[in-house]
Order: sequence, then structure tokens, then C-alpha cells
Amino acid sequence: MRIWFKEWKDNHMIRDKVVEVEGDDTRTHKILKAIDDVCMDFDLSHPSWLDVTIRDFKAHAKARFTKDCFVEDVEFDFLEIHVLDEDY
Repeated sequence: MRIWFKEWKDNHMIRDKVVEVEGDDTRTHKILKAIDDVCMDFDLSHPSWLDVTIRDFKAHAKARFTKDCFVEDVEFDFLEIHVLDEDY
């Protein structure tokens, strides 16, 4: 599975990373592992999955973690997660 993470500020992408997760884990575990990886690389706390985030992700395999999803202050407007390939 390949997941693309993008940080956005003022309608500009300021940083991105594609995370590849392999193995026999469930889809949810792969996504959570990818979030762990990108949070470590971007030096972020783990975002909270709000109802709207979950709903968007289920519908489009894409979601935005806004500033409200983070406990700490962040310097970007939102972190976008987008599943590129499920059967990588």
C-alpha cells in the first residue's frame, strides 16, 4: 500500500511524503503504521480521527487532518492523506 501525505498552507503544498507499507496487516493497521511513520518524520503528534475525517476517508480514500485534529499547534492549515495504491 502506498499513501501520500501532504502538508498545506495558504493553498500551497509545503511538504509531502509517500509512505509504502507492505505486509499482511489489515488496511487499518497499514494506514495507522503509515501515519506513525510520517508523524515521526514530520515531527508531529498523532492527529485525531474526527467523524468528518473518517467519513471522507471511507468515501474517497482521502482525508484532511485540520488544525483541530492536532493537540499541539501546527504551522500548516491541514495534513492531507491519500491512498495511492492498495495492491502495491
